[in-house]
Amino acid sequence: MASIKKYTDKHGDTRYSFQLYVGTNPQTGKPKKTSRRGFKTKKEATLAASRLELEASTGSLQQDNNILFETVYHEWYEVYANTVQESTTVRVTGMFDSHILPAFGNKRIRTISLNALQSAVNGWSKEVKRNYKRWYYYTRQVFQYALKVGYIDNNPATLVTVPKPDISWQRDKNKFWTKAQMVHFFSYIDPVESAEKYTLFRVLAYTGIRRGECLALTWQDINFRQATMTISKTVTQGHGGKQIIQPPKTSAGKRTIPIDEVTLGHLKHWRHAQQRLYLMMGYNTMAPGQLIFANRVNGYKSLNTPGKWLHTIIDDKPDEFPQITIHKFRHTFTSLMFESGATIKEVQGLLGDADATTVMNVYAHVSKKQQKQASDNFARFMQI
Repeated sequence: MASIKKYTDKHGDTRYSFQLYVGTNPQTGKPKKTSRRGFKTKKEATLAASRLELEASTGSLQQDNNILFETVYHEWYEVYANTVQESTTVRVTGMFDSHILPAFGNKRIRTISLNALQSAVNGWSKEVKRNYKRWYYYTRQVFQYALKVGYIDNNPATLVTVPKPDISWQRDKNKFWTKAQMVHFFSYIDPVESAEKYTLFRVLAYTGIRRGECLALTWQDINFRQATMTISKTVTQGHGGKQIIQPPKTSAGKRTIPIDEVTLGHLKHWRHAQQRLYLMMGYNTMAPGQLIFANRVNGYKSLNTPGKWLHTIIDDKPDEFPQITIHKFRHTFTSLMFESGATIKEVQGLLGDADATTVMNVYAHVSKKQQKQASDNFARFMQI
């Protein structure tokens, strides 16, 4: 009997899926299951499940050598989903639904050639600047799973030549603000009249924490005596667009970092202002788990809110500010920390990055700037 389930896809539409027992694996003796998803109605899913059930009972269900890429994907996904956090599965299913399955879903995985894979990856690289590498990576993972379980004899995806990314994107990747631009940005926010907004941007700019980490902060996470902030959770997006709370992905992400005295002062000011403001709206913000940055009903703010606030300030000032995202506040912090003399290890610890790649990329960018300054200083010293 098939198990029909309702879910919401990345576009917010209701869809149905099913999982069906189709016999026993002759090699392992374990139950063998297959699954399908993407049905618009429960009736469609039920009919498809009934057809498969009939094929399974009569022995006419597709053999392993005819198995579709999409079927293998669903088998792989059941294993993969147990190894990552929900927010990651949301992104991965989005990649498959929007890009990978349209290219290969209805093809027998054994018949997908290296040429077909190379053509798809080439097309993806022209469609987007960078994500095509991830799409290729996950496509290769499905083929690797198929090889592992015996559906195919070799993995042609390992032979694909991945196109180099557009150089212009590499330049955009290193776009962040200077010290003067950051200071100028804060001149557009009144620290008293817009205390919450000012404090949120101050925390992002002076600690380098991620947007989701910032929105998950509670007053318990701030030690005013020791001037520290503990990062132990993050707001992220789960299935169906629902906001969920997750722990950091790595042990390095869970950390306690120092807060400068000025930022601490803004936090204190906002705490008192929040108590008065939310009390008028009927909320007691003295509870231990009170969010520092809450929405109007004292819940988690939307992940989009900081970005909206940012662009409200900078969008009509293109001559004053390079257009950046909220995440670039983190890169700006990294850049300015290096300019102030911090070491790679110190910055990596503050950011909670287990992987030092991003930190090193910013460091390389700053180093080039410092090398130019050193060269100019030497020329002035020589005075020739």
